[in-house]
Amino acid sequence: MLLEPIQVRAHRGAGPIVVVLHGGPGAPGSAAGLSRALAGEFHVLEPLQRRSGTVPVTVEQHVADLAAVAPDVATLVGWSWGAMLALSFAARRPERVRAIALVGCGTYDETSRARYRRVMDARLGPDGRLRMRQLEDALGRERDAAARDLLLMAVGELAAEAQAWDRVAGDEGAADAPPADARGQRETWQDALRLQREGVEPAAFARIRVPALMLHGNQDPHPGPMTRDVLRRFMPQLEYLGFEACGHEPWREREARGPFLVALRAWLRSAG
Repeated sequence: MLLEPIQVRAHRGAGPIVVVLHGGPGAPGSAAGLSRALAGEFHVLEPLQRRSGTVPVTVEQHVADLAAVAPDVATLVGWSWGAMLALSFAARRPERVRAIALVGCGTYDETSRARYRRVMDARLGPDGRLRMRQLEDALGRERDAAARDLLLMAVGELAAEAQAWDRVAGDEGAADAPPADARGQRETWQDALRLQREGVEPAAFARIRVPALMLHGNQDPHPGPMTRDVLRRFMPQLEYLGFEACGHEPWREREARGPFLVALRAWLRSAG
């Protein structure tokens, strides 16, 4: 089947091309604020990952979609699930990648995910945990696709509040933001977990030899140092920067935004 290429937003700039990959999975446009923050000094491409419905949205499909729209040699900046996609892409297309920056990278083992869940439970508190259970139960029962997408957006916003430290208002949820994709989220994440269970990832990341940097909030419930240590078994070149007073979206954190963007821009200039 011949598939239409995925949509790519362009944020104009005079400098080198940087490809920013959003999170979720199934949360298109969620890294728009990061893309805008890098624009000007860099020419930023923001691919909006394929929605479900035409074909199963597996990790391999996301890699193929990105290969069809990315520059011949790309510098990738991935946030959350987008960081995981950047690693999957670089392992399968190493000749297409110049450097990788991983912002708030997701997890690669059950121990790290258990740590994440414990921290999130504490952050949510009793009321937040109850609300999260209600939303997840409703998501499990709902059969209408559009209603499921709205429920996933509510789950995502509740999680984002708990994952933040001192988050400033942004327009990631603006009226023109693409809707969430609940089916795509489920298909992609199940496939990502399958790759981990079968030992494919993160072992495949040993093929990645280009410069790589993790940038992670010290208050992000995603356990950055644990993920760093897992990845370094296969990517000894991986650098790590932690930021204080910083949650899962560093570009939206009141205190950490400045230091984060200074560090990321400087690294991208040197890596590019």
